Order: sequence, then C-alpha cells, then structure tokens
Amino acid sequence: MSLQDADANDAGFGARIRSAIFWRSGSQIVSQMMSWVVTLAVIRLLDPADYGLFAMTQVILNFATFLNGYGLVSALVQSDSVTPHRLRQAFGIMLLLNGALAALQLAIAPIAADYYDQPMVADLLRVQALLYLSTPFISIPEAIMGRALDFKRPALVNLIAAFASAAVALYGALSDWGVWTLVFAPIAGFWIKGLGYIVATGFRPIPSFDFRGTGAMVTYGASLLGGQLFWIAQSQADIFIGGRVLEPHQLGLYAEALFLTQIFVSKFIPPLNDVAFPAYARMQKDPSRVAWSFCKAVRLLLLISCPVYLGMAVTAEPLVETLFGVKWLEMAPFVAILALAMPFMTVQVMFAPVSNALGRPGTTARVAAVGAVLMPVSFLIGIKFGAIGLAWAWLGAFPILTAITARLAGAPMGLRLIDLVHAAAPALGCSVLMAGVVMAVDFLLPPLAAPIRLAILVPTGGIAFLAALMLCSRATVMELVALVVRRAPPAQAPA
Repeated sequence: MSLQDADANDAGFGARIRSAIFWRSGSQIVSQMMSWVVTLAVIRLLDPADYGLFAMTQVILNFATFLNGYGLVSALVQSDSVTPHRLRQAFGIMLLLNGALAALQLAIAPIAADYYDQPMVADLLRVQALLYLSTPFISIPEAIMGRALDFKRPALVNLIAAFASAAVALYGALSDWGVWTLVFAPIAGFWIKGLGYIVATGFRPIPSFDFRGTGAMVTYGASLLGGQLFWIAQSQADIFIGGRVLEPHQLGLYAEALFLTQIFVSKFIPPLNDVAFPAYARMQKDPSRVAWSFCKAVRLLLLISCPVYLGMAVTAEPLVETLFGVKWLEMAPFVAILALAMPFMTVQVMFAPVSNALGRPGTTARVAAVGAVLMPVSFLIGIKFGAIGLAWAWLGAFPILTAITARLAGAPMGLRLIDLVHAAAPALGCSVLMAGVVMAVDFLLPPLAAPIRLAILVPTGGIAFLAALMLCSRATVMELVALVVRRAPPAQAPA
C-alpha cells in the first residue's frame, strides 16, 4: 500500500469516527434533552421517598445485570469477522442468560424486601424482571452497528424509545402512580428500543442453541465479568449500605443528587466510549498513538465536564430549587459535594474502552477490584455521618481511585500520570478560576428568586471560563475549534 493510499484510508476512518460520534452522541443529546424535561416535571410531582424505594430496587437490578452477557457484545465488536451463524449463537446465549436472570430476580424479590424492611420492594422487583427479557433484542443489533461504526439508522430508534419512555413517565406521574411511574417508564423504553433496533439493523432474531465454536467469544465475555462485578460492587455499595440505615426520604435526596451530578458521566461518556472502543481497537498495534489519542480525548472532554461540575458545585442551591422545586432544597448540599468528585469520575471511566480494545480486559478487572474495596470502605465510614457522609465518601475516595486507574491502565500504552495531569490542567485550572468568580458574584448579589439568581450566575460562569481559557490556554481553544469545524484538505493537483 502506498503512503497516499494509507493517508486516504486514515482520512476515511477518521470521517467514519466523526460520523459515528455525531449520530451516536447527537441522538443521545436530543433524547436526553427531551427526557430531562420530562424527568424534571416528574420529580416535581413525585416525592423523595419514591426515589428512595426505586433506588433500593436498582441495587438488585444492577447486581444481576452484570451477568446479562453484554461481554459477548464486546467480543463480537473486537472479532476480525462475524458470521450470521455466530450472531444467532450469541442471540441464543443472551436469551438463556437473561431468561435465567428474570427468574432469579423473581426468586430473590422477597429477600430484598426483608433486607430493606420495605415490603413494596418485592413487588417492584417482580415487575422489573421484564427488563432482562428485552436485553437480547438490544445487545446483538448494538454489536452489529458497533462493528460498522454505523449509528445513523438506530439514532431514530433511540429518539422514539426516549419519547415513549418520557410519555409513560409523565402520564404515570400525573395519574398518581407514585413509584410505579419510575418502573413502567424504562420498561416501555427498553422494549421499544429493542424492537426498533431489530428493524433498523435488519437482524433476524432467530436463536441458535448449537454453541459449538463459541469458546473464544464466551471466554472473552467471561473475562470481562470480573471487572463488571467489581464495578457493580463499587457503584451500588452506597445505596446497598445506605438503604438499610436511612429512611427512603433521605436516601431519595442522596440518590437524586447522585443522578443529577452523574448526568454527564452516565449519559454522554458511554456513547463516546461506544465509539472509542472500536476506534482504539483499530490502533492497538501502536500504543503510543493510543496514548496520544486518549490524552487528547481527556483534554477535550474535561473542557465540558470541569466547568459544568464546578459550576454546579457553586450554584447548587439555586440550581436545585429552580430545577426540582422547594421540597427538594435539602438536596443542595449533596449536589455541591458530589459535583466536585465527578471530574475525576469522568476521567476514570474513560480508561475501560482503552484497556478492552488493547485486549487487556484483566486490567479493567484489576481497576474495578480496587474500586470494589475502596468505595465500599469509604461508604461504611461515611454512613456513620448520615446521608451526607455518603457524598463526602465520593469526594474523598474517587481522586485516589482515578490515580490508581491511571497507573494500572495507563502503563500498557505508555501513559504517565504526568501526561494525564497536563491533559487535565487547562480545563481544571480555568474551571477553578471560574468557580471563584461565580462565588464572588453570588456573594455580592442581593436576595433574589432562585431562577433569577441562577440566570445571572450561569452566564457569568460561562464568560469567566472562556476568558480564563483564552488567557491561559489559547492552544486548547484552537484545538477544540479545529475538531468541531474541520475543513477539508485542499485538492492536490494531478501529477
């Protein structure tokens, strides 16, 4: 292959990556904007105790979900080639796994209710078992489009599913369904997404239960289970520990504060990681190129997450009152603390697709094992101070976990901790300056209604951040502009 052909291939691959990011993240952004509007309306109608009960069920759901076979999807994406028969085999495995999980949840529902001393938890879990049965219809089409970096067709499906889920949620809240609103809305969204993905990708959901030749796929998927189990232990330990000690009202305040502060990490990073995984997999023979690309991704993503989270921390009180209403104002201290931990989480979760794409799922498992010990221990200490102690546990433990992750996951690609610090410095430093300006302006403001106060502080923070960035790191701004507004290279004259 000539150098010119290689450059053309790189340019074509880069264009596909940008298209994938546009459609995957674009549809996610639109659907999330619609979902958030409805979510805010629903939160105003429901009580914190409803969210506390729902959070208790999510612990059980998430602990079981790590066995739902999504590791097979990663194996399919990484494989050099995938035949229709292999897809049918994977579909068959997914049907068996998720059917067993649904049955298991029905069996443990009363045990969970006894643990939390909340009888309604059993009924909620029984209905939520329907979620598992939709998973095979979502996961296999996702593998198909992940391999092709084709997210355009399913983007419409995501929007339709989000609209359906939002409609059910709003109807349920207005109809006084209470906590059941939070149960039926995602069930509707998952099933519509699954059926829509089948239509969009043309996959025929005909399973094969002849599992000969699936050893490598199953082994790769199983190798990811350890990391997933550790991740579940790390991410669900707070509710598992707090749910047994706290009243549903206090647990609901903490859980929704965590939801609000994790919006960027949980809603925007996963679709970017979906695109990053196959992209890094293509570069796996050149670790230095992977490290350079990873640092660039960190630098650009933190330009969004750092000002958002530090701004959220210093405007927590008017933000909560404006978005959720006065009855949720007790949530503001939780938001202020948790928001400061989220930039570290943003970086930490970006390492998993790199390790998996480089064929090192064991690294992801080791990192998750550290988190599965560090975070629960922190929560056990924090719960002694009540619900607010859980928030302080996040802020105390997650910077440590991020540093350990960078050490373990960065070594295979030659990434040094100092490289990561340099990548994060522009966004973090300018965001700290921005937060100082916002706090000073807020101190000088006279007593104002929360929406007016927030309407002053948000643009003040935005202007302060951009000014600090232009003064301190103009090159980072130019890099961001070059990524968003990419000009086509001039045509070369024929030889």
